[in-house]
Amino acid sequence: MSKSQKTRLGRRALLLGGVQLGLAGVLGWRMHQLGVKQGDQFRLLAEENRINIRLQPPARGLIYDRNGNALALNRQAYTIEMVREQANDPAAVLQRLAQLIPLSPAQIDDVLNEMNRRRAFVPVTVATGLEWEHIAAVSANAPALPGVTPRLGLNRQYPVGADFAHIVGYVGPVSDYDLKKTDDKDPLLLIPRFQIGKNGVEAKIEKPLRGKAGLKRIEVNSVGRVMRELDGQASAPGVNLQLTIGPELQRTAMERMQGESSAAVVMDVNNGDILALASAPTFDPNKFVNGISVADWRALNENEYRPLANKTVQGLYPPGSTFKMVVALAALSLGVANEHEDVYCPGHKDINGRKFHCWRRGGHGNVNLREALRYSCDVYFYEMALRVGIENITKTARALGLGQKPDLPLPAVRTGLMPTKQWKLEKKKEDWFIGDTANAGIGQGFVLASPLQLATMTARLASGNQIEPRLLNMFDNKLSPVKGVGPLEFKKSHLDMVRAGMYDVSNHQRGTAYRSRLRDGAQMAGKTGTSQVRFITKAERERGVTKNEDLPWNRRDHALFVGYAPFDNPRYAISVIVEHGGGGSKAAAPIAKDIMQKALDLGKNEYGPLPSQKRSQVKPIKGTRT
Repeated sequence: MSKSQKTRLGRRALLLGGVQLGLAGVLGWRMHQLGVKQGDQFRLLAEENRINIRLQPPARGLIYDRNGNALALNRQAYTIEMVREQANDPAAVLQRLAQLIPLSPAQIDDVLNEMNRRRAFVPVTVATGLEWEHIAAVSANAPALPGVTPRLGLNRQYPVGADFAHIVGYVGPVSDYDLKKTDDKDPLLLIPRFQIGKNGVEAKIEKPLRGKAGLKRIEVNSVGRVMRELDGQASAPGVNLQLTIGPELQRTAMERMQGESSAAVVMDVNNGDILALASAPTFDPNKFVNGISVADWRALNENEYRPLANKTVQGLYPPGSTFKMVVALAALSLGVANEHEDVYCPGHKDINGRKFHCWRRGGHGNVNLREALRYSCDVYFYEMALRVGIENITKTARALGLGQKPDLPLPAVRTGLMPTKQWKLEKKKEDWFIGDTANAGIGQGFVLASPLQLATMTARLASGNQIEPRLLNMFDNKLSPVKGVGPLEFKKSHLDMVRAGMYDVSNHQRGTAYRSRLRDGAQMAGKTGTSQVRFITKAERERGVTKNEDLPWNRRDHALFVGYAPFDNPRYAISVIVEHGGGGSKAAAPIAKDIMQKALDLGKNEYGPLPSQKRSQVKPIKGTRT
C-alpha cells in the first residue's frame, strides 16, 4: 500500500471516528436531558399511569336567620354507589336493589344511562339521602348485590322548611341543563348527583357556599381498579351566611297569609334590614334536594296561586293608590300643590272628552292634599298628575326606590316599570297621551312595582333617607355594610304633609284603613290600594260594575297596603299584596295590621328583630355545624 493510500485511509478512519464520537456525544447529551433535566417530568408521567387523583366534595356552607338558627344545614346521609364491571348484570342488580330502597323505574333507567356514559370501573351514584334502615337492608343482602357499595356523606336539609323556602331556596343534583347554561369549569360539577343551588340564596351565592374540592390520591392497577389510598389534600368548606330575616316575624307573616296568593315585606326603616320576606303559598324545599318527583312537581307547577314564584321580588303589580304619595310629593316639590288648596271631586274628571272615574261614584266634594290621601280620592290625583307630568312623576318614584332593581342575593329580582314618553315610543311605538299620565297618577296604566319596592318606598318616606333593602347580615363571619343612609332630596315639610295624610288613612274615622288601626296606643301610618287587572267598559259602568266577588278569581282586583309604625318614631315599614283580593282596606290592610303588631311586639324583646343600635352585638358564627 502506497504512502498516499495510507494517508487517505487514515483520514477516513479519523473522519469516521469523529462521526462516531459525535453521535455518541449527541446520544449522551440526550440521555442527560432525559435522565436529569427532564427526569421529573417523565417520572410524573409514569406516576400518573398508576396513581389516580379523585375529588373530595367539600361541606356546603350553612345559612342562618338573624337569631342564629340554622335555615340550611348538612346532615349525614347514606349514598349507594355501583360499579358496572363488578355487577355482571347491572339491570338485574338494580331491580333487586329497588326492593330494598326507594328506587323508581325512571331512576333505574337514569342510572343505567349514566353507567353506559362512563368507564366500567367508575362508581356511579344510584341513590342518596338514605336512612340507616336502607343501608342495613342493603348490607344484609350484599351477596345478592355485587358491585353495590354504601357510603356515608352529607346531604342538605332545611329544618324550617316552607317558611323560608323562597328566600333560602334549595339545592338539587346538577343536571346536563345546568352544565349547558354555565361557564363554570369547576370539576365538582362533573361528580354524579353533586348538589348545587337551584333557587334562592342557595343559587345566587352558589360558588361561595359550595366551597373548594379536596384531592385524594388513589393507587390503581393496570385496568384502573382501586388498590389502596395514598394521601391527599383536604377540601375547604363553603362560607356561612346569616340573613336579616327574623324567624318569628317570618312565620307570623306566612301563617297570616295562609290560603291566599299574596306577599308581605317588613323592613327596618333605619338600616334597610329585611325582617320578613313572605310569599304565599309556599312549598317544602326538602323535596328538591335529591330530585323532586313528577307528581310533586306537577302539583306545584299547575297551582294557579304559583307557589314556586317569590312574589315579593318577582311579582310586578300596578301599585294602585299606594302610588299616590309619589304624585303628592312630586306636586309639592314642583310647587304646583300645597296643603291648603282644594280640588273639587264630583266623582269623575273629564280629560279630552273621556271620563276618568273616582272609586266613589258620588265623589268626595272639595278635598285638600291630606284629605285626598285620607279618602284616596282619585280625581285629586288625576289633577295633580296632569300638573306634574309623567317625567316628574317617574323622577320622584325612582328617588323613592320604584323602577330601581334592588341589590339582593336572590334570583329573578325584577326592576318594575316607571314609564316615560320615550319608553312608550320605543316599546309600544306610540306617542304618550294625556290619559296615560292620568292613569299613572293613581298607580295604574303602565306603572308596575314589586312588594319589595313598595316597602322600600315606604321606608324612605318614613325615614327621609335613601334606605336600601338588605338581606345579608353576615358573610363568612363578617358584617355586611348598611347602604343608603343619606337623606332624600325632598323638603322635610313636604314629607311631613304626605306622612300626615298616611296617618289619617289608619287613624282618622273616615280613613280607608281605620278598621285596621293598631292596638295598645301604637299608631301606624299607611295607604290602601286597589289595582285593576281588567278594563271596565262604559257599558259595565252604566249598568253597574260587577262586584269583585262575583267575578272569576283571576279577574278580580289586587288588594294592596303599605305603612310604617310607630308614626312618631318610625321603625318598621310594611307592604302587603293579596292577588285578586279585591279592596286593599278589606283584604290587605288587616293582614298588614297583624304582621306590624307582631313586629312591634317582638321589637320589645331582645330575641326578636334587633333594633339597629344592637346590630353590632350579633355574635359571629364560628365553625361549620352538620
